[in-house]
Amino acid sequence: MKKRRRGKLAALAAGLMLLYGNTTADAAALSIQEAVDLALEQNTSLRITEKGEETARANLKSARGANSFNFGLSGNLTDSRTNDEDRRDNGSLSLRVGLPIYSGGKNQANIESAEIGVDAARLKTERAREDLRLSVIQAYYNVLEAKKKIEISEETVEKYQAHLTNVEQLFTAGSKARLDVLRSSVELTNAKQLLLKAENDHAVKLMKLKNLLRIDAKEELILTEDFKFVPFHPGMDACVDYAYLHRKDLLIDLYNLKQRELDVKAARAGYLPSLSLSASTSGSERFNPGSDHNHDYQVGLSASWTLFDSGVTQAAVDKAKTARDQAELTLVKDKEDVSFAVRELYYSMREAERRFAVTRAAVSEAEEDYYIASEKYRAGQGILLDIIDSQEALATAELNFNSAQYDYARFKAAVENAMGLGLGEDPGIADPERTAEREAFFRERGIIPNGPRASRDYRRAKEVIDANTPAKWAEQAAKEAAEAQEGKGDR
Repeated sequence: MKKRRRGKLAALAAGLMLLYGNTTADAAALSIQEAVDLALEQNTSLRITEKGEETARANLKSARGANSFNFGLSGNLTDSRTNDEDRRDNGSLSLRVGLPIYSGGKNQANIESAEIGVDAARLKTERAREDLRLSVIQAYYNVLEAKKKIEISEETVEKYQAHLTNVEQLFTAGSKARLDVLRSSVELTNAKQLLLKAENDHAVKLMKLKNLLRIDAKEELILTEDFKFVPFHPGMDACVDYAYLHRKDLLIDLYNLKQRELDVKAARAGYLPSLSLSASTSGSERFNPGSDHNHDYQVGLSASWTLFDSGVTQAAVDKAKTARDQAELTLVKDKEDVSFAVRELYYSMREAERRFAVTRAAVSEAEEDYYIASEKYRAGQGILLDIIDSQEALATAELNFNSAQYDYARFKAAVENAMGLGLGEDPGIADPERTAEREAFFRERGIIPNGPRASRDYRRAKEVIDANTPAKWAEQAAKEAAEAQEGKGDR
């Protein structure tokens, strides 16, 4: 009978979906990696950065052209008449070819600098892609955390509402004072206000994520992935050393320093002579009166050397040297900043990892405390303040546990970004030996998640939050044991 009824309900649901359509068919359902891929494809800021590569290639083409052949073509056709003389028609055509032979090293330095600029532009785009990935991951987890805050706030409102109903019933029975009813009503109102703030915070963070993905603000977005604990194995010093070698912006600083050194070389070319080869051919023709034709060609080698320019070249050299020194100091400063950033984020990640373990136990203890306070108050042995304090403690514990999870995920992504890991690279490559040791340690204890997206730690923590009281757990366990015993009897 039950199977037949479930079959009818399923058929009815399918009919309604066909009749009214699937309301979520147009919604975008994205995992973290899918969100990152979408942002890399559609983000406008990244596309602007990519245009820098085209500019760099154009600069290289220009630098190479300045050191190669140049061709020129000119011609004219004239019609002249002076006083009473006969009309004169003349025409001429000339072709010129030039090639720089020696520029004191200026052209070669400019070409080398432009070649470096092409690779620097590519690295800048790659770093922008890494930064965009981090922004999307952080925004994704921000939305998930904001959604969990709404759930916690809704649960808090429900508990305050149930408590207010209970207090009103006790007040009607004459066992509680009017003051308890008023205080409970005020706490319920405060909880509703926090719920409204949580809902607004979620809406704002969801809008930020949509903006990164370039999704229309009105389009529904479904996040299909949640927090899962993924251990981070490399040591802090290994992360810093890896960042020194792989951070794209540090590599760009090295390129910039080399370009400034080439600028010094190009500026010093002003002290040296320049040499160029030229060839030309020209012809002229007189059409009227009569006809006459002339043709000639020239091949030449020209040299130029500025012996005194009132310090202009020296000033250019000094300016280039100053820029080179600034680039060198910038590299040193950025390495210091990278070291500090990696270490700061690493400490924050480890702190969040420890909080994750501590707050998980605190939630269970807070739920038990709330249950005890509620039962004592209902039995007339407790006071209203105990209920309020225990509910606040429970909400705080749940929020702390929620925050610890997503803080760890965000800081882990930030550490990987600060290290300069490329898209799709595993952080274990920064410290292979330590990674192998820690993976074996975690695998022996079953901590490395396999299969489901949510880790076993997360699922256990969710069970703690979703469960009402320890007493209910005991009742459920007894019920399951009884059902299992009945099953054995039937067999």
